[in-house]
Amino acid sequence: MHFVISLVLGVVAGWLAGKIMNFEKNIIVNLILGLLGGALGGWLGGLFGISGGWIIGLALSVIGACILIFLYRLIFGRK
Repeated sequence: MHFVISLVLGVVAGWLAGKIMNFEKNIIVNLILGLLGGALGGWLGGLFGISGGWIIGLALSVIGACILIFLYRLIFGRK
């Protein structure tokens, strides 16, 4: 059950990060970035000793997805 919740949070994080970063790619790219951003955000949270409930997990996932969108733009250009 925890895995399903993590997937849902990653999907929501990808969508939110896409809105925050004005990243208008297709839904699949946003979802993948959200899921990978969740992993990155969780790793960064563990690195800095940040943990908590689903709200903090969502916030860390959005931060991770925003970082990945930034890196995506550096590699592939602005759009």
